[in-house]
Amino acid sequence: MATDNNFVESAIRKKHTIEKKPTRSTSYRLPEELLNELQTEAQEKNISENVLVKQILEKHVKWDRIQEAVGMIPVPHGLLKIIGKEMTENQIDDLAETLFPIIMDSTMFSKGGNDLKRVIEMLEDFMRASSLKSDHRVEGAVHHFIIQHGLGMTWSMFIEKLLRKIFTENTPDLNLACQITDATVVASIPLGSDFDEHSY
Repeated sequence: MATDNNFVESAIRKKHTIEKKPTRSTSYRLPEELLNELQTEAQEKNISENVLVKQILEKHVKWDRIQEAVGMIPVPHGLLKIIGKEMTENQIDDLAETLFPIIMDSTMFSKGGNDLKRVIEMLEDFMRASSLKSDHRVEGAVHHFIIQHGLGMTWSMFIEKLLRKIFTENTPDLNLACQITDATVVASIPLGSDFDEHSY
C-alpha cells in the first residue's frame, strides 16, 4: 500500500514466507447459478475459480466465523464517518478501552493465544476481511505498521489510541511513535529486524 504521505520512504515492505501447506482434492455439489456467479467473478478478477474459492474459504475460516462467534457485525464505512464526526475525545478513549479486551479475547479464540504477534496477525486478518489497506514495512530494527482507512481524523485518533494500548500492554519498554492524517495511521516501533508476526 502506498500512503498519501511519505512517512516511510526508506523502509522496505515486510516479506512473509509463504508456507507451502499440503493440499488435497475434494468435490462439492453446488447450484449451477452459484457456480456461474463464481466463474464470472473469477474472470472479472482475472484469477482461476480455484483461487477465488480458496480466497473465499480462507476469509471464512480466518475471519467470518470468528466475527460470528464474538458477536461482531459489519458496519458500512459511510455510517462510521457519520459516527466519527460526533465523537468526543473521551468517547474515543472509552471506545479504545472497551474494544481492547474484545480484541484480546477474539485473538485468544482464533489464534490460541494473545501475545503481540498473534494480535498483530489478528488485526491484519480483520483489515484484509474489511478491505482496509494496510502494510508492514521494516527499516532496520524499526517496524512501521501502516493503516489507510479514509474515515476521518476521529478514527485515526481512535486507531492510534488502540494501537498504543496494544503495544503498551505487550512491549511496555519500547517507544511507539505514531503519525496520523485524516486517512492514514503509521505506527512505528523498534521490535527488532527478526520480528515476524506470523512466526509463533
